[in-house]
Amino acid sequence: MSLAEQIKKYRQQKGLSQDKLARLAEIAFSTLAKIETGAAKQPTFDTIAKIAKALNVPLDELAGGKIKK
Repeated sequence: MSLAEQIKKYRQQKGLSQDKLARLAEIAFSTLAKIETGAAKQPTFDTIAKIAKALNVPLDELAGGKIKK
């Protein structure tokens, strides 16, 4: 499962909209939307870390071992 799919899956499981998750993660809504659609091919480590923290999911679980620091 891709990073985009993982983020969307966890976001939906938590009942969060993209807007709400973006606010919780303190990132731009457009950034989150691009990540979820796959338009952002290599989001920064810091951005993914913020999303993982906002979702309360371990970073390695969210990324499936695909994050390059």
